[in-house]
Amino acid sequence: MRIEVRRTGGFAGIERRAAVDTAGRPDADSWHALAGAALEGAGDGAGGAARGAPGMPDGFGYEITVDGRTVRCAEPHLTEAQRELVSRVLREGA
Repeated sequence: MRIEVRRTGGFAGIERRAAVDTAGRPDADSWHALAGAALEGAGDGAGGAARGAPGMPDGFGYEITVDGRTVRCAEPHLTEAQRELVSRVLREGA
């Protein structure tokens, strides 16, 4: 499974991208479960219960792509699964 995150916005407007390929990773099952929960919580791509709600000024917006399926969400409207997945991918991804 390939998980990609694109972060845009913020005060400086600097884009950041990272990706993780779970193939051969000993922790692949936890990545798969987290990615599934993040996509499930996205509904129409706006982020959990706040679907369609705009992000906050100078906040970050995210595109999360898992095996070709992309969802979009923005702070502060990320689900816990989306927040955790974004954090892990940006921290561990290349």
